[in-house]
Amino acid sequence: MSLRFDFSASAVAALALSDATRALQEDVADGDLTASLVDPARTARARVLARESAVVCGAPWVEATLRQLDPQVRIHWLCAEGERCAADQTVLEIEGAARALLTAERTSLNFLQLLSAVATKTALYADAVRGTRARIVDTRKTIPGLRLAQKYAVRTGGGLNHRIGLYDAVLIKENHIAAAGGVAAALRAVAPVASQAAFVEVEVETLTQLREALEAGARMVLLDNMDLPTLREAVRINDEAGEDRKAVLEISGGVTLDGLRALAETGVDRISVGALTKDVKAIDYSMRFLES
Repeated sequence: MSLRFDFSASAVAALALSDATRALQEDVADGDLTASLVDPARTARARVLARESAVVCGAPWVEATLRQLDPQVRIHWLCAEGERCAADQTVLEIEGAARALLTAERTSLNFLQLLSAVATKTALYADAVRGTRARIVDTRKTIPGLRLAQKYAVRTGGGLNHRIGLYDAVLIKENHIAAAGGVAAALRAVAPVASQAAFVEVEVETLTQLREALEAGARMVLLDNMDLPTLREAVRINDEAGEDRKAVLEISGGVTLDGLRALAETGVDRISVGALTKDVKAIDYSMRFLES
């Protein structure tokens, strides 16, 4: 795996194929016993409907699932990836081998409902901070085995990705600081691996720690569980440090949609939200076969 996943079309297609292969093995294994009742020569048409408004996301995963079972399947999206669909709107039309469509139904919808849920929730949070300089960022609170897919969905919904995993960036948290003997000591200790990281970020809980981090050369600082007056003061301290010494400021901890706008208006650069990938309610989609 590369240091940072590039989310290019080809990389996403390869990821979707890998995820779909694993999911089909989990669901189908040696064969779909129920679909065996259908004539293998029969073709069918089907449509996928969204039962609620959503940001559509997961097309590469749906297509990878369908094409593994029927390489000749015809797929026509009526609502493009990243676009918002209305309730009861047909988002996809499919034509192919009836057995393949039946076998692919649940796996393809599982991907579509999860990834659309993440993209839809991200869009809701991103819309709430529009007009401020804050951007919505995801976390590592993801479904095991589907992290990259969920982070793709965050991007589709208008958010930014934080580190992909422990291997690609440095995030110095409270326990690292305690073990190292302070903020400055922790930043010095991590210097040998800093060149291997996409970024180095340090978490602070007080304004004193923020000043220590800035004086030690921190260029990304996570402000953990600070109230609004303290956040505004943190932004002021950071701005006064000057362009050459100021850091990217990120908020973390206890972020809710109700209080999101107020957090963004403090002037921070990023707000990380674990709920984007952790507390998601699947979007309701259904597949319906059409009369021949």
